[in-house]
Amino acid sequence: MRLHKFKNVDAFVALDLAGAAAASGPVRWARKILQGGAKDLARSQTYTYAALQMRRGGASAGINAEAPGRGEAVAAFVAEAAALVADGTYLPDAAKGVGEDDLAPLRDGDARNVSRLGAFAAACDGVSAAAAADAAVGLDGATAVIEGLSDTGSALATEVAARGGRVVAVSSAEGCMSTSGGFDAAALAQAWADHGDKALSALAGGDGNLDEPGTLWGKGADVVFAGSRMGVVHHGVAEGLECRVLVPSGRLAYTSKALAVCRRKGVAAIPDFAALAGSTVAAWSNPDVGDDDVRDEVSRSVTALIDEALTSDDGPFLGACYAAEAFLSTWQDELPFGRPLAS
Repeated sequence: MRLHKFKNVDAFVALDLAGAAAASGPVRWARKILQGGAKDLARSQTYTYAALQMRRGGASAGINAEAPGRGEAVAAFVAEAAALVADGTYLPDAAKGVGEDDLAPLRDGDARNVSRLGAFAAACDGVSAAAAADAAVGLDGATAVIEGLSDTGSALATEVAARGGRVVAVSSAEGCMSTSGGFDAAALAQAWADHGDKALSALAGGDGNLDEPGTLWGKGADVVFAGSRMGVVHHGVAEGLECRVLVPSGRLAYTSKALAVCRRKGVAAIPDFAALAGSTVAAWSNPDVGDDDVRDEVSRSVTALIDEALTSDDGPFLGACYAAEAFLSTWQDELPFGRPLAS
């Protein structure tokens, strides 16, 4: 893992593999972005590329600045990153604190299908997470909960419903809502589009009648989708899960200790790098192929990845790692040290 430090702004990018044709991954802004977390995110993207058999690498950038200086810091990052983007060293994806509009000056030099970054890529992650759950447990007639409503989460609810499942609980930073009959996926997606982080309050009628966010973990369901932040499912949360499968809806959703707990409890923990491969498929899709065809390709690709991973006696996480590492071994002299799990 190589760390490239910027000269004109307090920023860095972690680059995972040598010899990759291109490297991509999130760029985040905060008062302090930790390099360890950035390296973990880069590794997750590396394994996504390997799972999809692409000779590309993962990367992750951080911009450190106080809130009043955010705009100036992001602009300085974009100006200096232009050379990295032009040669494929780092292709940034908008993440925490950084929007697509911020990165617009870099998109002409980006080798990917930039028209399918942003909202469409997030929706494709919803498709891939749903496809992963469907492959693991079968969504028709199943119940699901979604921890961390987001662009991906709202698309995910639509995909679960399309596959015959019911989303019976949803949480966000403001609270948790549940309904035994299942949410109307279209209403949930519209609430997110209209109100963002306040979507659940809007659905509740604005009266603040929401449970605490943590109550979601106690909701019994066939599938738990989780990923509001890295490591949100730690070993304590994993002990209380009442589900058949845990599917990341955000990168590095669970820790290594949580994975061990899931294995002991018989909960199938799906790897994030497979469940969230949809945005990568979208980003490198042929511009001449329609959006529906891209979604279909996402579903087919991820279903195949999970079907293979589930055949491993060591569980789907390690099964998917073995397959990704087998591909990496065809073009890397040494495997990268450490698998993609939250610390």
